[in-house]
Amino acid sequence: MKFLLRSLARAGLVALLLLPGAAWASGDSTPSGDALLAVFPNADTLGPVTGSPPAQAAYGGGNLLGYVFTTEGVVASAGYSGKPIDLLVGIDLNARITGVRILEHHEPILVIGVADSDLERFVAQYSGRDLREPIAVTEGDAPGPGEVDAVSGATISSMVLNDIVVNAGRAIARSRGLLGEAGAALDFESHVPLSWPELLAEGSLVTRRLSVGEARKLVEARGGRLFAPGAAPSDETATFVELFVGLATPARAGRNLLDELDHSAAMAALSPGDQLVFAGGRGLYSFKGTAWARDGLFDRIQIVQGDRTFRLAEADHTRIDAIDAAAAPELREAALFRLPAAGGFDPALPWRLDLFLAAEDGSGAPLMVGLPIAFELPDLYRRAEANAGPMAVEEPLWRRIWERRIAEVAILCAALLLLTAILVFQDEIAARRRLYTWVRLGFLTFTLVWLGWIAGAQLSVLNVLTFAEALRSEFHWEFFLLEPLIFILWGYVALALLFWGRGVFCGWLCPFGAMQELSNKLAQWARIPQLRLPFGLSERLWPLKYVVFVGLFALSLGEVELTQRAAEVEPFKTAVILHFDRDWLFVAYAVLLLGAGLFVERFFCRYLCPLGAALALPARLRMFDWLKRRWQCGLQCQICANRCPVQAIHPDGRINPNECIHCLNCQVLYYDNSTCPPLVERKKRKDSKLTQRLVQRYEAAEKAAEDAETGGRTDG
Repeated sequence: MKFLLRSLARAGLVALLLLPGAAWASGDSTPSGDALLAVFPNADTLGPVTGSPPAQAAYGGGNLLGYVFTTEGVVASAGYSGKPIDLLVGIDLNARITGVRILEHHEPILVIGVADSDLERFVAQYSGRDLREPIAVTEGDAPGPGEVDAVSGATISSMVLNDIVVNAGRAIARSRGLLGEAGAALDFESHVPLSWPELLAEGSLVTRRLSVGEARKLVEARGGRLFAPGAAPSDETATFVELFVGLATPARAGRNLLDELDHSAAMAALSPGDQLVFAGGRGLYSFKGTAWARDGLFDRIQIVQGDRTFRLAEADHTRIDAIDAAAAPELREAALFRLPAAGGFDPALPWRLDLFLAAEDGSGAPLMVGLPIAFELPDLYRRAEANAGPMAVEEPLWRRIWERRIAEVAILCAALLLLTAILVFQDEIAARRRLYTWVRLGFLTFTLVWLGWIAGAQLSVLNVLTFAEALRSEFHWEFFLLEPLIFILWGYVALALLFWGRGVFCGWLCPFGAMQELSNKLAQWARIPQLRLPFGLSERLWPLKYVVFVGLFALSLGEVELTQRAAEVEPFKTAVILHFDRDWLFVAYAVLLLGAGLFVERFFCRYLCPLGAALALPARLRMFDWLKRRWQCGLQCQICANRCPVQAIHPDGRINPNECIHCLNCQVLYYDNSTCPPLVERKKRKDSKLTQRLVQRYEAAEKAAEDAETGGRTDG
């Protein structure tokens, strides 16, 4: 009931602040007092949503005090789940944050596991922060200047929230002139009449030309075949495409490309902070193509700045019929493209235009080969007082996270190299039982203590569902790069699935699996009786985990938060991420599963784990079969089957790759000449032959001694 009421309240707040209704349209812009006071304590009224990026003016006593906005309307705000994160933020006229409130998020660790009071304490730290200053997330009880303390157990999600607040706040402040107008550090007003060659010479325009032959070689290097319309195969020197690119927002460039009237009209249509990019081309190849007339997007060009990619749409496109600059060439086509300020494009930073050449591969399928054209605004556009302008765009969040966790990344990579060596040289290790025991226990301890409890790198079925959702919707690598250890682990597990199957993760890299196995070994040491289910019953319980996984996948197609709650069937968050520091019900569930594992080894892995089921589905696609078997296995001997900790060996001796955790226990038995019946028999035969040879040698020596003694008496 508490959750239902909270959800209804949140929905009401979103409706009130994001979807202005009839009351707001009629001029009554007084929102809920609690909602307004949460982010702007001194304001009493909000104006309508206006501008780009959109925000509402906050008033107090009729005076403008600042702005209130939702981050989803300003930046592409999404977290590790890949789902939207929406925050309500207020800033005053001095570019200081007045308050932050969380409206919507789907971060797994925050949905279940972190109390609302913890989130409220986290966002409360932003009140009074200056957007001109850096704001970093730290872990500790006493954050220093320019720092906010992360939510305990949710550092990455805290950094995501911080990035959204800061980037959205600066975008609003910049567009409203609180940090200076967009481009205030740049001279966009000065105008000097310049010819086309002069624009090229000073760098206001850049160009790149490809002949038909050069274009063909570029495409063939990618294994494709070029479409060269209008050019004979022998006309290798003909211009395939020559593209001219530049920033048209500054008057020095724009008013020379267009006449004064057209440039003024283009600038008047821009919102604060928007930018104009000029592109003009000639030759056999059209940089616009024809797809934009059908679907509204230009598929042959895009703008890239840092890790941001800007797709160009018909709605932001203005055709240019004539170039005003003197000595301009005759162009096949020319256009202006608007880049909205909300996208985060910074004219002061380098960027490039990617031109894609249409081709086809060997099978006749379409192939697009990119040709980058780099652009950087010349220094002559920069004001002397440039330091007073807005802060430069920060390094992408995922890179900052990787730099912050570089030591953990190094440790994990070293551990994965060690595990690879263990798997490659598994025969040599398995042939030495004592060495195997220490290697196995040591690595499982590392997996539980460092990988799980310290680094928090526990893979989850939610990772699988998030990846599937990203493939179905809009895929962005940045979401997955936010968790460097999880990203590296998934990459390694994906490769391991091809070589060894599911067992590499389940048997060696799962912290909760390690916890089950280690606790069961303690139970065996304490002589707690072990229950071994009949193979037929165990085999019929295996499908349970597949049912759980399919159910979660079905839920993920609909309600995200319900999926995250249902995914609590995995006790990973409780036992590993949150160190059992949760509500008693979650702790009791995790302890119950671990308790069952004391009697039935790896009970949860075998019958309930949805992640194990997800990894088991492609398990049969592995390239190699590393586990050795003898023809006697299952026919004359059942020792490996009886001692397999997860009963993955069928009575006929076959190893089920869907259930095997690659623990190598059966391989230790395979090389044990005191346990494996074929080896025991071979040893007996060898010992028997050795005994016979010793007896024969003894008898021969006795006979020789007797003959020598008899011969001596005869001689006498």
